[in-house]
Amino acid sequence: MPSFLEAPVAGAYHLLTSLVAALQPLTGAYAAVIAIVLCTVLVRLCLVPLSVRAHRGMQARAALMPQYKQLTEKHRGDPERLQRELTKLQAESGTSVFAGFLPLLAQMPFFWLMYTLFSRAVVAGESNQLISGSLFGAPLGAHWPIFTGTPAYLVIALLLAVVAFFSARLQLRQLDGSASTMSRRVAQLLPFGTLVTAAFVPLAAGLYVLTTTTWTVVERFVLNR
Repeated sequence: MPSFLEAPVAGAYHLLTSLVAALQPLTGAYAAVIAIVLCTVLVRLCLVPLSVRAHRGMQARAALMPQYKQLTEKHRGDPERLQRELTKLQAESGTSVFAGFLPLLAQMPFFWLMYTLFSRAVVAGESNQLISGSLFGAPLGAHWPIFTGTPAYLVIALLLAVVAFFSARLQLRQLDGSASTMSRRVAQLLPFGTLVTAAFVPLAAGLYVLTTTTWTVVERFVLNR
């Protein structure tokens, strides 16, 4: 790992271990699990303004969809002109195709930190204390093939599937009636990609994914009301 990345890893490690130590008298063996959930919730609270902005951007783009279709039909034979007109429409309306990705992009550093902290035996020059934590008997630093003998992966996978199901339903509701069959299929299947992610990352990172995707579904439900 490049040396300039060691500082944020060490800082996150000391912060998380301090939180685990503070929680241990109350939560015992599940202190590390609770600490991961609390840190994830804190991250998502900090990202609420971005989520609100992304939601407003999605609503604005949905309102512009008839104009998008008109421009597409009008300039179908001139891709360059079509791109200029679409860009102009976005600029005039103040919308951006990237607004919906801002919360996800902002979370990537935190996901990377979680993955790194529970994938290394040595962090900040000392033995990694975090990987000694466990969930249903499975070490938080373990990957799926190692903890198949415990209910940990089954519980995480089942909960991720439930969250993905509701996420897919919300995405389908946001599609208009003219959405293609492919778009609908992608909206149905994409949320279940979290199950694939959980199979290749440490259990702690899977717990982060479960917490943040649950937050996303609840947040979307609230914003859509």
